Amino acid sequence: MKKLIYFFTFLTIVFSCKEKTTSIENIEVAKEKETTTNTPPEKEITDPKETEVWEPEPKAISFNENKVPSDAIVLFDGSSLDAWVSAKDSVSPAGWTINEDKTMTVKPGTGDIQTKQDFGSIQLHLEWSAPDRIEGEGQGRGNSGVFFQNKYEVQILDSYQNKTYANGQATSIYKQHIPLVNATKAPDQWQTYDIIFHAPEFDNEGNKTKSGFITVIHNGVLVQDHVEILGSTEYIGPPKNEAHDKGPIKLQDHSNPVEYRNIWVREL
Repeated sequence: MKKLIYFFTFLTIVFSCKEKTTSIENIEVAKEKETTTNTPPEKEITDPKETEVWEPEPKAISFNENKVPSDAIVLFDGSSLDAWVSAKDSVSPAGWTINEDKTMTVKPGTGDIQTKQDFGSIQLHLEWSAPDRIEGEGQGRGNSGVFFQNKYEVQILDSYQNKTYANGQATSIYKQHIPLVNATKAPDQWQTYDIIFHAPEFDNEGNKTKSGFITVIHNGVLVQDHVEILGSTEYIGPPKNEAHDKGPIKLQDHSNPVEYRNIWVREL
């Protein structure tokens, strides 16, 4: 009998302790909720000046009579080819023709030309015109190209009423990205390219750590919207991603007398 009394007494003490513990925990939770609930809200902004940022102030630029920004590097203004060399050896003078109207024309057979200066990420402006006399079709008509870092091509082609493979027409990232629309004008008119090129990045072991991206505006129309560069734009086979640093801008001799004018670049 005494044993039973002791047993029930023990159980009463145990349950009493558990209730006290639970009660203490409930009090702590309640205090925490009260603290959270009573936290004063962030100060409401009523003065517009509190969200104004005055520094750093963007640098002001100007424009010359040809609408070239004052912070741009002029690569061709019709006066000379001093900014360019032959891509065959990166030393010999560029062999293309400068015309009286301050344009230059691809001289078929002389080879590609490239800038003496190397570039990373840039904004590029150039204007080009396919030959007025229409000859050939597809890739054989008004074909050239602008290459970034000697590896990544934005196609130049007379794509006005000229069918070819879609990832090889004008403004395509050659064999990688089809343009959103075909904004090509007739070959008797000048075409304008405004291109934003963000260069890919590589680590010290030669691994690509960040893809490059290209945006293309053709005759005022967005045709490539920050598309990823998958690697070098190969004529045959898939893109390659060999490590490299800055590189020249290259214009292609594809045996068609394409004309160029007003080429300038801004480093980003």
